[in-house]
Amino acid sequence: MAARDPLEEEFREFVAARSAALLRTAYLLAGDWATAEDLLQTALTKTYLAWKRLGGIEAIEPYARRVMVNTSTSWWRRRWHGERPTEVLPELAGTDEIEQQLDRDVLWRHLSALPARQRAVLVLRFYEDLSEAQTAALLEISPGTVKSQTSRALGTLRRRLGEAAAAELAEREPAAGTRPTPRTPERPTPRPARPAAAPPTAPVPPPATRSAAPGGPARAAALAGGTSTAASGRETR
Repeated sequence: MAARDPLEEEFREFVAARSAALLRTAYLLAGDWATAEDLLQTALTKTYLAWKRLGGIEAIEPYARRVMVNTSTSWWRRRWHGERPTEVLPELAGTDEIEQQLDRDVLWRHLSALPARQRAVLVLRFYEDLSEAQTAALLEISPGTVKSQTSRALGTLRRRLGEAAAAELAEREPAAGTRPTPRTPERPTPRPARPAAAPPTAPVPPPATRSAAPGGPARAAALAGGTSTAASGRETR
């Protein structure tokens, strides 16, 4: 039995230990799980190829994160980005959880509208809890640039979130000084006079009944169901 490559074993251990955390970071950078998984796979592949020249386990994770940031920035520039889907929780037990989910959706919508560099700075500074110096080293920019990008991004988020809250409030409440217009009660419509009773007539014999279709109502229902199923199949196709 051939011995396994020690570097491959180290890589497997790294993936098992850190891939979940890296995937969460990828989601914050990408905005949806499918793209986040692609982003993580790209980062892990490049990390594996560069493993030998990275010089130690302490350099592995920063390298993987830098690859994810650079790759997401590159993808973001090449693609059209409108409103992006967000992950939906499988179960929302109560009002508080629903409101929290809506808050996350609103925050992500505004976060995703930021320039890629500003978004990456916020993710690294406030989600990864990196210092300005660490963020600057990972993004290969100066600490001053990190500080200015952070300030601009936070200012944009505060302004947009404030505008969104104001717009939502304006939609929910009537304008100040206005009152709802009272409805004018409708006049009751007079009921028409009942027609005079018709004189009695001779009884009319019932029409001849047609024989029921084979299978009766059950067969008819089955045929109707089959028709709708076929139609839905055609629509699906």
